[in-house]
Amino acid sequence: MGTGYAVWTGIGAAGTAIVGMMVLGDSAAPMRLLCIALILAGVIGLKLVTAN
Repeated sequence: MGTGYAVWTGIGAAGTAIVGMMVLGDSAAPMRLLCIALILAGVIGLKLVTAN
């Protein structure tokens, strides 16, 4: 259950940040984009190593 929560929280956080940049004009600084990419990489990693 903890992995599922982490995955959905990561997707929500990254999605909210991306929408903020696209719709609300938030900063799209390279370091911010890198951090979002790291969140998404962590989510993908959790999905790959978690047994069904």
